Parts: sequence; structure tokens; C-alpha cells
Amino acid sequence: MYPRSERLLAADQEALAAFVRRYPRLLVLTGAGVSTASGIPDYRDDQGAWKRSPPMRHQEFMASHAARQRYWARALVGFRALSEARPGSAHHALAHLETMGYVSALVTQNVDGLHQRAGSQRVIDLHGRAEIVRCMTCQGRRMRHDLHAELEMLNPHWLEREAAVGPDGDADLEAADFSSFRVPACQRCGEGILKPDVVFFGDSVPGERVTAALAALQAAEALLVVGSSLMVYSGYRFAREAARQGKPIACLNRGRTRADDLYALKCEQSIGEALTALTANLDGERQEGPGKPGPDLGMGWS
Repeated sequence: MYPRSERLLAADQEALAAFVRRYPRLLVLTGAGVSTASGIPDYRDDQGAWKRSPPMRHQEFMASHAARQRYWARALVGFRALSEARPGSAHHALAHLETMGYVSALVTQNVDGLHQRAGSQRVIDLHGRAEIVRCMTCQGRRMRHDLHAELEMLNPHWLEREAAVGPDGDADLEAADFSSFRVPACQRCGEGILKPDVVFFGDSVPGERVTAALAALQAAEALLVVGSSLMVYSGYRFAREAARQGKPIACLNRGRTRADDLYALKCEQSIGEALTALTANLDGERQEGPGKPGPDLGMGWS
């Protein structure tokens, strides 16, 4: 007989497979937990509390040159975690689920681009993409690696610094003096503030992305939340809207989330392992032949 922990793990994986069988047109909503296995830290612990100081706020970044010096100095050291990251098993499994026809769209709160690099095609980058920089005056765009090359040239000694990396290409350099760090203006207009083309805390998600994500939810049969605590409203809104529409919600995430009372199913286990097992389960059924019914789990799904 298998140990109780292994039986519970297998039961969760079968319940998740049953959910996907019953609702094969899913909108998937992902968060930082999908990318931690790729070496990108997340923001929150399993209770939804901050693990480190909250990230830069939009208003502070725009209003303070000193804040921008601090941001870009830390990014010059810490962005390597994003630039060198590779898709993990969770990214590949979700891309495979899309090719199998189970994922109608994927909305991600991450800015690392790893879903696309794993092969997912129907991705809505809710918070933008970290590898692009935008001028806040002329709206000109620039690849981030090009700006970082200029930052390295202007601030050569900063590359010698070592620090623990944080989420979204940040680094822990709290004791450093940033006053001499040189931050260039936009090359195109000569005066604009350069900002990563991502939604900072305190900023708003562009309306067209929200509209596209809500349309994808409307077209889906159910919502699957993966690796997100949903503590930020920009993601939580989709769980609320799915519940309002009467669409079932499943969650694969360790620890507390903001939408725990909305789920038809919650699995708390390794995201990569669970999604890999899910794809193997569904692949195996296809090889056995169509029409294999899922078990009646008694969860009140319609």
C-alpha cells in the first residue's frame, strides 16, 4: 500500500485531470509560482505575505530621480536572473496542454516571457514584458539588453557587485549609495524617462489587455489558476468574474490565496510535477482511445 501522502498526491492529480476532462476549454491564469523553478524568486510566502520589501511603485519611479537611480542600479545587477532564465516543466506542460486543445488562452501576471519561449501561442501578458523599455514621453521602445549595455558603460564598477536577486530582475542592494549611478534619458527624444514596459505596483493594467482577458474568460468553460496567490487585484478580478459567470475555478498553488472560497478544486503540490503528471495522464487517455469518462467527484460541477 502507498503511504497516505502519496495517495493524497495521486488523488489531487486525478481530480485535476477530471476537472480538465470535464472543462476542456480552459482559461489559465498564471503567477510567479510558475517561474520559481526557473530561478526567478516570487514575491510572497505561502500565506500571501511579502517575503521582502514591496517592489517599486509607479508614482515613486516617475516622481523621483533618486528612485530611478536605485531601480536601475539594482536591475543592472539583478536582471540576469530573468535574462538567463529558461522555461521550466510547468511552462512546457502548459504549452503542451494548449497544443492538445485544452487551453483556449493563457493570461499571465509574469513579465519573463517564459510561456512564449516554452511554445505557448495564446498568451496575454497582463503586466507587460520585462525585456522591453519604453520612454514615458515619446513612447519610443528599446530592447532592455541594449539599455543595460549602456548602463554598464556608464557605470562599469556596478557589475562587480554581488547581491541576492529578487523577483522581476531586482537585486538586494539596500545598503548601497546610488547617488552617483548614471541613468540615461531616451535616445529618441533626448529627455524622456525610460521605464520597463511593465505594470509597476500602483499603475493600471492597460485597458485593452483587460478587455482581451475578459473576452478569453467569456469564451472559456472554466478557469485554472496556477502559481498565484491572487493577492493583487489585477489577477483576482478574473477569479471574481469567473465566479460571477458561474464558471468553475480550479487552483494549483501552495498556500493561501485571495480566492480560496471560490474554488471548486484546489491542489497544493509542486506545480511542475502536477502539470507534468496532468499532461501524461491526458496523453495516456488519448492513446487508449476517446470517451474515457472521468470519475464523479461529487463537487457539484455542472
